[in-house]
Amino acid sequence: MKILPLTGDQAAAESMRQINPDVVAAYPITPQTEIVMVFSQMAANGLVDTELIPVESEHSAMSACVGSSASGVRTMTATSSQGLALMWEILYIAAGLRLPIVMHTVNRALSAPINIHGDHSDGMGARDSGWIQIYCETGQEVYEMGIMAIRVAEHSDILLPIMVCQDGFITSHAIEGVKILDDADVKKYIGEYVPKDPLLDVNHPVTYGPIDLQDYYFEHRYQQAEAMRTAKKKLPEIFAEFNKFSGKNYDFIEKYKMDDAEVAIFALSSTCGTTRVVIDDLREKGIKVGMIKLTVFRPFPMEEVAAACKNLKALAVLDRADSCAAQGGPVFNDVCTAMYTLLEKKIPTLNYIYGLGGRDIDEAQIKNIINETLEAAKTGKVKKLINYSGVRI
Repeated sequence: MKILPLTGDQAAAESMRQINPDVVAAYPITPQTEIVMVFSQMAANGLVDTELIPVESEHSAMSACVGSSASGVRTMTATSSQGLALMWEILYIAAGLRLPIVMHTVNRALSAPINIHGDHSDGMGARDSGWIQIYCETGQEVYEMGIMAIRVAEHSDILLPIMVCQDGFITSHAIEGVKILDDADVKKYIGEYVPKDPLLDVNHPVTYGPIDLQDYYFEHRYQQAEAMRTAKKKLPEIFAEFNKFSGKNYDFIEKYKMDDAEVAIFALSSTCGTTRVVIDDLREKGIKVGMIKLTVFRPFPMEEVAAACKNLKALAVLDRADSCAAQGGPVFNDVCTAMYTLLEKKIPTLNYIYGLGGRDIDEAQIKNIINETLEAAKTGKVKKLINYSGVRI
């Protein structure tokens, strides 16, 4: 094992180098560009055997990935923001055809107005597309989840595409020391890809993409939903295998100082790092606050979330995306559903929309959110359900 100074994008490219996929079809877009650029250099230098397909748009990139994966080869790509939006039509096709494509998604705001910085609007917009979604806090997680994603997507009981998400610029362009596993160990861990019903197996001909009317469409969509539920059951096994392989523990959620917490912040991605600093400071002052970090957003870990929240007096859920005219952001809605469905007591829960367009969330903002959550814990009432933190009103 060695430690390299890598950005989040470079960490993604390094995991792709070790995976050595058969095909990568991609189009560069800020802040994902460095992934494609670095991997292209690796291909040019003979470090991988990958067939690199430079296309004219993200729609074409995902279309090429669908054709590649359907033919029976290991396929990867990467995108951000408007690129993911341009892929929209093909995202659903990739999931509906049960193709285990791995896509590094560098989260960025959606236009308009045009903005190149990080929020979760793109990933959250694709939450119902049938893709598994994993959100990473650091470059280290991007690297490790990129490797683990192969095992998840290609599992014979799952066979679904997967997004490995990281925050644009905050993670993608920040350099940190990333522990790199040995090439031979990674190769052994991911194994050889064994496709199911590949299109080019001429001895066992199959059809991909025929019209599917009311006589069978519903059943196929149900099978897809069942595959996502199966992924929820199989992920703990895959986490355990990765722990045995690398020594690193992963789970659907990560709890930080939750054993005696009376209030908590529920967050994901890079914001969790700042939140830990604030929690440590408040803990020294005797305030019982903790954090629940969400790693796997799809399939949503309803039981794990409810269990983590059951002893709280109040909870603040942070969303780096807004569901306009809905009752709160996308993460907030799923968290509330989990608690309402599985817990007997009602926990006062506040939603905070923050950081849109890459606006920083600092320690002062998080302290203010915690103070308002403490007030809700004290009174048992939520003064304002949906709050906007750090915006000029």
